[in-house]
Amino acid sequence: MTGHTTGLDDTRRTPDGQSDGPRLIADVMLGRLAKWLRLLGYDTRYDNAADDARLLRLAQAEDRVLLTRDRALSRQRGVRAIWIESQDLRAQLRQVQAAIGPPPDGSLTRCAVCNVRLQPIDKADVETRVPPYVLQTRDAFQRCPECDRIYWAATHVERMQEVLNAL
Repeated sequence: MTGHTTGLDDTRRTPDGQSDGPRLIADVMLGRLAKWLRLLGYDTRYDNAADDARLLRLAQAEDRVLLTRDRALSRQRGVRAIWIESQDLRAQLRQVQAAIGPPPDGSLTRCAVCNVRLQPIDKADVETRVPPYVLQTRDAFQRCPECDRIYWAATHVERMQEVLNAL
């Protein structure tokens, strides 16, 4: 079985006409998947307190593709949905990528917590916010404009990139 998908043929466009890719919303059973999709660069909304009715309203109002492990929810009219068939994270990621294509901006471009696009920040501006070793060994930093978290490439990012490349 390939999983249930409905109406995934349109993508949003930025003001300059570029594809912004589909926007996603994950149900409460898919928090880990939502975080990894954000790391991959997909615009993925996740609210672990949202009930089915709220998910459907948000998916419709924000033109998002609903990701769910609930077959009945995935078949609701008026919403584009992907029924996620596996409990295995890598299989879930492969299924979403196969259904909607690659993310428009590439991996590690969104905050894993807030889902907002990261912005470059000067090394001088993070001197007091990152460990001294990181400041000595890294030159590129990004900041989430929503939660103000600072991101940089480190060994954990290399391990995540290995997983992402395997997909």
